[in-house]
Amino acid sequence: MKLDAKIPAGSLEEKWTKYRSTMNLVAPNNKRRIDIIVVGTGLAGASAAATLGELGYNVKAFTFHDSPRRAHSIAAQGGINAAKNYQNDGDSVYRLFYDTIKGGDYRSREANVHRLAEASRNIIDQCVAQGVPFAREYGGLLANRSFGGVQVSRTFYARGQTGQQLLLGAYQSLSRQITLGKVEMYNRHEMLDLVLMDGKARGIIARNLLTGKLERFAAHCVVIATGGYGNVFYLSTNAMGSNVTAAWKSVRRGALMANPCYTQIHPTCIPVSGDYQSKLTLMSESLRNDGRVWVPKTVENAEAIRSGKKTGLDIAEGDRDYYLERRYPAFGNLVPRDVASRAAKTACDEGKGVSPTGLAVFLDFSAAIQRYGKSKAHSTGMHNPSDAEITKLGRAVIKEKYGNLFQMYEKITGEDPYVYPMKIYPAVHYTMGGVWVDYNLETNIPGLFALGEANFSDHGANRLGASALMQGLADGYFVIPYTIGQFLSKEIRTPQIETSAPEFEKAEQETRDLLERLVSVKGTQSVESFHRRLGKIMWEYCGMSRNAEGLKKARKMVRELREEFYNDVFIPGTANEFNPELEKAGRVADFLELGEVMIMDALDRNESCGGHFREEYQTPEGEALRRDEEYAYVAAWEWDETEPKVHKEELVFENVELKTRSYK
Repeated sequence: MKLDAKIPAGSLEEKWTKYRSTMNLVAPNNKRRIDIIVVGTGLAGASAAATLGELGYNVKAFTFHDSPRRAHSIAAQGGINAAKNYQNDGDSVYRLFYDTIKGGDYRSREANVHRLAEASRNIIDQCVAQGVPFAREYGGLLANRSFGGVQVSRTFYARGQTGQQLLLGAYQSLSRQITLGKVEMYNRHEMLDLVLMDGKARGIIARNLLTGKLERFAAHCVVIATGGYGNVFYLSTNAMGSNVTAAWKSVRRGALMANPCYTQIHPTCIPVSGDYQSKLTLMSESLRNDGRVWVPKTVENAEAIRSGKKTGLDIAEGDRDYYLERRYPAFGNLVPRDVASRAAKTACDEGKGVSPTGLAVFLDFSAAIQRYGKSKAHSTGMHNPSDAEITKLGRAVIKEKYGNLFQMYEKITGEDPYVYPMKIYPAVHYTMGGVWVDYNLETNIPGLFALGEANFSDHGANRLGASALMQGLADGYFVIPYTIGQFLSKEIRTPQIETSAPEFEKAEQETRDLLERLVSVKGTQSVESFHRRLGKIMWEYCGMSRNAEGLKKARKMVRELREEFYNDVFIPGTANEFNPELEKAGRVADFLELGEVMIMDALDRNESCGGHFREEYQTPEGEALRRDEEYAYVAAWEWDETEPKVHKEELVFENVELKTRSYK
């Protein structure tokens, strides 16, 4: 299969502008006759549904939540990037483009990334107009802070609640279209199959989660915006309901899953504390602006902390190893996520971890508290303030910037982060891989589009912090409303699709057969136990580091676990009723197939890049060792139960030089 990315001709800076000005259009009177299905109502889905409705299309939007406001986008904390250069510190569209390409370890498309950087500026204006309460400087201008992998401040934020505020902005736009009748909202509906007619995506089969009834929905095209697949690892920072099902059902119908092994491990998460946990909690990357990461220089001090004989406060400054500042002086604590995560793992592997499990490092705000306290005292005319006064003033500044994050940390851990250094450790967070799409965000199935984290298109092998919100809103507000016309302009004579067509009947029956198969097993093991076992396999062998021997072993284990699942899973109740266990079982069944493809992708890619770290391929300093001559391509996997097949889209770099990343 030849993959055509459909990248427009012309210079990088002009591609999107010229293409947008010359692409096919759908006239307003024709838009009123065209139906679009949007699956997922997070930032990408809600912004797309709202904008497409505003343009005049008839939109059907689906979420498995009771409200679009429950989408996992709400959990994003730290901010959203935009190349506004409000700080006058040298930022530009090109610098955001370059930082993103470099941060992704040169494994993303130049054209897509530059378009994202261009759109970033419009997103901020759009969201301000919606009333998103971004933080502001003293004079009233929008504030910015810095994030990992960059040397400028381009991240706009609303304290530690940026995702929530942006989602509410998109939700109010969506609600307006629902009120006007241009968007029909289906809450508590989960897409369980994609319906193809003459090779084109023409609808979905969805299950009403309240009644268990299977329902058919038809449209001229389908948009998938259902987020990432990080929960294949069981423990992740994702909401527990986050899953791969809508995307994976599309893959089972012929769509390609691109770069599935590119998983982001976020360096600032609250560490695992026991086997009873069902999810992990993210502490925003924005904390690395002011927090300094360190471990004790000696194993003896680390052991004393682990045993409870000492705390971080008992370790003298000279006995601390600020290892990110030592190893990467140019970027310090703001190196990209994959680099910071591997460095934390290295420190803990050396026996210097500071939690009872040995899997944690410190994130310390004491220096920032003193710095802000002295500045505040000076600005208010305090002369010779005491240490206690400086500390009090500094903590107030930190509270203003990160208060809800500190409160969340204290509630979960029972430790006051204003006094004691936070304990953090890397955890699964985001997936750079996803459904393969071309420049139009259309998959290899005509009429099927994928947006946001559900696609693979913009982040390469590692996503820069604060770029997830940027991509979701760029795709929904500023890309898909244009590019969807390239497909729909050829469909204006296509009559309304009928759900009585045999293709719908066949897809619904296949979905019903699968559900009945699951509930009829009546085995002895819970769905949760299978998910937990899968997650342990994936984390151990396809997590922060991988090697060929472990990956081969893991693939065999996942295949055996999948067979055991279909022979011994226990699901109470029936398929035709409210049945949360059946919901989970379907999602875990999809994870059991996706997991195998992730492992195969990691095994097939004999290099290290970004979040994919193969132990056989590293520099003498332990950094990722890319092999550009052989692996500068997108690996797009076609599902086959016997042997999945890989298709390759070669990446062409005309505007950046391929070189080893350096943050030193």
